[in-house]
Amino acid sequence: MINQLFTKLEGYYDEMVSLRRFMHQHPELSFQEYNTAQYIKAYYENLGIEVKGNVGGNGVVAKVYGKKPGKTVALRADFDALPIHDEKDVPYKSLVPGVMHACGHDGHTATLLVLAKVLDELKDELEGNYVFIHQHAEEFAPGGAITMIEDGCLDGVDVIFGTHLWASEATGTIQYRTGPIMAAADRFEIDIQGKGGHGAQPHKTKDAIVTASQLVLNLQQIVSRKVNPVESAVVTVGTFMSENAFNVIADKAKLVGTVRTFNDDVRQYIEEEMERIIKGTCYLSDSTYTFLYERGYPAVVNHAKETEFLVSLAKEVPEVLTIEESEPQMGGEDFAYYLKKIPGTFFFTGAKPPGAEPGYPHHHPKFDIDENAMLIAAKTLGTAAIRIHQAD
Repeated sequence: MINQLFTKLEGYYDEMVSLRRFMHQHPELSFQEYNTAQYIKAYYENLGIEVKGNVGGNGVVAKVYGKKPGKTVALRADFDALPIHDEKDVPYKSLVPGVMHACGHDGHTATLLVLAKVLDELKDELEGNYVFIHQHAEEFAPGGAITMIEDGCLDGVDVIFGTHLWASEATGTIQYRTGPIMAAADRFEIDIQGKGGHGAQPHKTKDAIVTASQLVLNLQQIVSRKVNPVESAVVTVGTFMSENAFNVIADKAKLVGTVRTFNDDVRQYIEEEMERIIKGTCYLSDSTYTFLYERGYPAVVNHAKETEFLVSLAKEVPEVLTIEESEPQMGGEDFAYYLKKIPGTFFFTGAKPPGAEPGYPHHHPKFDIDENAMLIAAKTLGTAAIRIHQAD
């Protein structure tokens, strides 16, 4: 069965590349992926595979039913793009100004579409059922996973697997981790209200820029001096806004940033400590503030049994050269919501383009993947989906 799976996937590799490149040329932003969702749905309809659109928004869910009894396995791929202008010089460059697939979601989708096609062709020999979750809006909280789950995409599902094409690692690499593998990703906004005035009369003002600058430094002490060093956490101020004439002292300043954590207690503590530090810093400058803390995706926490299972079967894929434990990644992923509901695991499939040293990172204008990695991802996910019925 696995040999048939591999042979069929190899036979459809050119189609997989074609699907990926079409989507790369026609990207759509989170919550705006109407054409992409229709493209995915039409692919399944043309194959005669059961499919449902508008799941939790723009989500698409397809199902293949094996002829023999067994578990119901879900496989997930995301399909939204990013507000980044594509700077690559390739034939499949994005045709949409300012929007591109800079994180591999086009590759995820092409991988899952072709894998579904192959499993449908093998359904008379398969055990159990297979659910293909094509998720919208992974890149922008609250994300698409949570609404798709609320709309029933996991109903009756026993286990779920997902992968991310990982352009920082060589093709042929599978990275896994039991427990937390990706961080909770939160967002904050801080608005400082001081008192503006003439640049030559600072004693008559409450300089919002100075207050905000002090606050940036003070917030950095949370991780370095407040959080237990054995815990991983990040507090990053990514935006500092205050625009005035050269001779004006600012009355307002705005800070926007992100907090990344793995431990829920640390997550709660940082939110509370930020409020305390903001309040104290503004008190010293006699300024006021507003503080908005938005909780994004929780940490992605892999289940031990399913992760160990994935590691054991990845060795069956001939193109997999290295299987290694991943370091915890501070990036966020709303695959976390699926793993809070049912057992499963999320892993990385190396996809560094040939000759790319060190290569362009995810979310970069020149980001790209080695398309051969899609075949490895399809074989690994497919093997997991089939073999899970023999697992204890």
